[in-house]
Amino acid sequence: MSDSTEKAGRLDQTELGAWRGFLRVHSALLRELDSDLAATNDLPLRSYEVLLLLEDAPGRRLRMSDLSRSVLVSPSGVTRLVDRLEREGLVARERCPEDGRGYNAVLTEAGDARLRQARATHLAGVRRLFLDKLGDADLLQLAAYWDKLVPGAAGTDAEWRRTAPEAPACGGCADD
Repeated sequence: MSDSTEKAGRLDQTELGAWRGFLRVHSALLRELDSDLAATNDLPLRSYEVLLLLEDAPGRRLRMSDLSRSVLVSPSGVTRLVDRLEREGLVARERCPEDGRGYNAVLTEAGDARLRQARATHLAGVRRLFLDKLGDADLLQLAAYWDKLVPGAAGTDAEWRRTAPEAPACGGCADD
């Protein structure tokens, strides 16, 4: 058996440790951050992320397809999430003026207020669970690793939207 055939079949201990560690840390951190936000602010992490992205977007609005790429949720998942946020009055949906087929998600005043309330909880969790456990050199190295794996991953949300892979088409509709 050649080395390439053997490598294709199994990960060695170093590879397995790196991969499993990444998956476990990612899962544990997201679970804890979500729990903190839900308990303190009655806001799931994915909802917080959408509100944050809308706050940072020009005009506090994003096309649904751009939102889908930014939050790493499928287009149908983003639609359901925005539907829920819209029912709660945190987000409004409006037709995209540049393309009448598509929709923008828009941050409402109530959404902005909820985001401001939840921000302290979220940032405290990010610091406690992640940032405080690493030094500046560690953080710089991690950012470099993320960009090595996915160019632009450690950049700003606007950079991510520009470089993220296109979201898959959803049955011929533009953005809804």
